[in-house]
Amino acid sequence: MIQFTGMPTKEARAYQAGGEDACGQVPECRLSDEAGNPCRHCLRHVPAGEEMLVLAYRPFGALQPYAETGPVFLCAKPCGAYSGAGDVPEVLSTSPDYLIKGYSADERIVYGTGAVVPSATLGSDVEARLGDDRVAFVDIRSARNNCWQARALRPKAQFF
Repeated sequence: MIQFTGMPTKEARAYQAGGEDACGQVPECRLSDEAGNPCRHCLRHVPAGEEMLVLAYRPFGALQPYAETGPVFLCAKPCGAYSGAGDVPEVLSTSPDYLIKGYSADERIVYGTGAVVPSATLGSDVEARLGDDRVAFVDIRSARNNCWQARALRPKAQFF
């Protein structure tokens, strides 16, 4: 079984309280659009017309060559952390495909694990990468905009 996780609550609360993002800027406050924008903490869509934050996010412990940074959305008001039990979060079914990459425990890309995969097979494609002993976690990104969407881990693993 796979454990999907969004942005850690401690980080989400810091941004929601006006803390600086990965680029040293205060998150922008915007209104979610008609389709809703995916919150990277609760892994649900911010309802249309609701306030959301837009910020630069780097889901890695330290600056290093593989620590990608990109824009993400976050509920402006505190929301609960995603708690799905092994299910692919619904928010990860809204795009036809996603970019996935396996990373080692020291947060380096494991070469040969990156691919753009259809949303219909996202769960099995992530699970296959987690079956590789070199892979500690898999990051899921937008295939079109490279925005970080979520992280997938083996059950009970902690890499944030």
